[in-house]
Amino acid sequence: MPDDRLIVALDVPNVVQGLDLAARLGDAVSFYKIGLGMLTGGGFALANELKHEQGKRVFLDMKLFDIGATIEAAVRGIAQYDLDFLTVHGDPQVVRAAAEGKRGKELKILAVTVLTSLDRADLDANLIKPGDIHEITLERAARAFDAGADGVIASPQEAAMIRALPQAAGKLIVTPGVRPAGAAQGDQKRIATPAQAISDGANHIVVGRPVWQAADPAAAARAIVAELAGI
Repeated sequence: MPDDRLIVALDVPNVVQGLDLAARLGDAVSFYKIGLGMLTGGGFALANELKHEQGKRVFLDMKLFDIGATIEAAVRGIAQYDLDFLTVHGDPQVVRAAAEGKRGKELKILAVTVLTSLDRADLDANLIKPGDIHEITLERAARAFDAGADGVIASPQEAAMIRALPQAAGKLIVTPGVRPAGAAQGDQKRIATPAQAISDGANHIVVGRPVWQAADPAAAARAIVAELAGI
């Protein structure tokens, strides 16, 4: 049986390859993430196909960032697709606008705290205030919850700290940067295994390359589900 705690990232170029991968995964996976990289390759069409024709759950990972009126309008448009999750940047004014845009819909707004590909040197280059990256992530998560986020995106290494926040009660924590034991790290710098991420407080884990680059993607997905079964 599929476990919707596992979200498989369809990090392929277009809708044709996305549908092919979903067909190979079959009933091993019930929840998919479609990111910005597929936007010009039919990402919205794929999202609709998976959600409304195949009965899958869909996480649209757009990481929206703009002025409030634009965010509100964009989210209101996306919410009409009746998808499950949508990411925006975790700045409070962005989150507030997104929450207003999805009003009346089941779409969950997930705030990006600090991208899992970043480390302290990257934050310095981006002129982000000094301090421990984990503490900055924690503070951004708290502010996003206060602004109306339904959940946050955070690295597995911050999941336990975020789950302990008073503001996190009843909220979602979704963790990318998850790599099964023995998988390549890739461009992620703050990673954990699937079981560790869930044990530390994540509701969902996002796994991409370790599944879709596997010789047998369905078997790779089932191995992750088996790892989660005891948690």
